Amino acid sequence: MFHKRIVVPLASAAAGLLALSGCAGLGESGGGASNDDPAPVADTSQAAGAGGGAPAGQVTLSATEVDGVGEAVTDQDGFTLYRFDKDTAKPPVSNCAGSCAQTWPPVVADGQVDVQGVDANLVGSVRRTDGSEQVTIGGWPVYRYAEDGGPGESSGQGVGGAWYAVNPTGGKAGAAQQDGAAGTTLIADEAEGVGRIVTDAEGFSLYLFTDDTKEPSKSNCEGECAQNWPPVIAEGTVDVRGVDENLVSTVERADGSEQVTIGGWPVYRYAEDTEPGQANGHGVGGKWYAMMPEGCKSEAPPVEESGSEESGSGSESAEDGGYSY
Repeated sequence: MFHKRIVVPLASAAAGLLALSGCAGLGESGGGASNDDPAPVADTSQAAGAGGGAPAGQVTLSATEVDGVGEAVTDQDGFTLYRFDKDTAKPPVSNCAGSCAQTWPPVVADGQVDVQGVDANLVGSVRRTDGSEQVTIGGWPVYRYAEDGGPGESSGQGVGGAWYAVNPTGGKAGAAQQDGAAGTTLIADEAEGVGRIVTDAEGFSLYLFTDDTKEPSKSNCEGECAQNWPPVIAEGTVDVRGVDENLVSTVERADGSEQVTIGGWPVYRYAEDTEPGQANGHGVGGKWYAMMPEGCKSEAPPVEESGSEESGSGSESAEDGGYSY
């Protein structure tokens, strides 16, 4: 497959990543990730400081079909690139140094990256502790695997349950995504009367609650509330389709379960949605809204439902903490 070749100056790549936040509106600069005006790498051999990676210089990221993995990103030498679950993408932070970085050499660059089949807006860099600039895709720092003996190998896939080939959007390639079939799925879709929303694997609309908080993420829906608005619990891998993976995380609930968040907001189903594609919970009580893929509430007019206006107002609503069912 032919892919258009684009050269990405790393100093400007971070600006493209900011556009991904959409209406999530977080707008942070990325904490200590040093994505703003990264300095060039002074030493073109970063083996001693970063752990044996390829020499810093011209880097090429190519979308490639890799045996056993599917579409993944390879470098200028055809080697498969990986991401590490213990790193973070928002802000970009590498948690692989020392002996880890010898086994998983970071991909470093000296100021520009050539992309072929990879969205240039997703490519950036993060400054490592040795001062080198590690390439990121979708915010995730990327690495080679020392045990890959040649181009096209992917022996690092699934190592330790934390290392996966990276796909062109920064997500996990191949089998890592297939594992999500047994886990939780978030899909960008549409609901009648509301428009663009996020649904689960069964097609049911997902919602946010404005009495929750997103910074920090916290659910304020427990007990009877959680019976009427069941939290979406992360079970295994969270598979995202059309939703920016960088917006997806989890928050621990009072019972110890991990609730999925998008843009920091905990997400829920609505017990009164009885069929896929319904969005009866949108606008209920003036506090529950269909979740958009960008991590914010839908601004569509509330879905009119028999009795819905009374359900969100009056003393009854105040008595049960402002929840409306």
